[in-house]
Amino acid sequence: MTKVKICGLSTPQGIQAATEAGADFVGFVFFARSPRAVSALQAVSLARGVPAGVAKVGLFVDPDDAAIADVLAHVGLDYLQLHGAETVERVRQIRTRFGLPVIKAIAIAGVADIDRARNYETVSDILLFDAKPPLTSDALPGGNGLVFDWRLIAGHTWTQPWMLSGGLDAENISEAVRISGAKMLDVSSGVESGPGIKDISKIRSFVKTAKHL
Repeated sequence: MTKVKICGLSTPQGIQAATEAGADFVGFVFFARSPRAVSALQAVSLARGVPAGVAKVGLFVDPDDAAIADVLAHVGLDYLQLHGAETVERVRQIRTRFGLPVIKAIAIAGVADIDRARNYETVSDILLFDAKPPLTSDALPGGNGLVFDWRLIAGHTWTQPWMLSGGLDAENISEAVRISGAKMLDVSSGVESGPGIKDISKIRSFVKTAKHL
């Protein structure tokens, strides 16, 4: 069965909708520029609504150790998601220092990005393939609602599990899974009514559709 991660949750209602629908992962964004950003203290309250068996993921963008440590001092996370330009060595350092499994996001636009992703297989527990952000100064590293060519990752074999992300919604995930072969899906903007505003009905629809693929 397809696994689902709902990322960028910031309200108890969103947490409840995601977990009751059957999401396997819930994501909290600790990146101040994101419209989905939450503080460590907010995450504490949100995490109380996450039932056992659902993994709590903290998303960071090029964090220093202090930023991660501050969050972990307040809230227990099951995964650290690194969504910036972290090098292979930096991912290794974070994974070793904090003793938590790491999801490493790789921005995909062409074949060269697939080759680059190979370098992270030995230091990541899950790879996450997302669309490369637009080339603007205010672009966010993820959550832009952009889709990349799923054929780029079709047919590849990886030593680690991987998630598909980037512009997914309930309407296109059947095609996305058919083309890419993904067994795990990550969504943020695709279940929103506006930037950072999660839509309860869209969350339910996405998870239901994914689970029936």
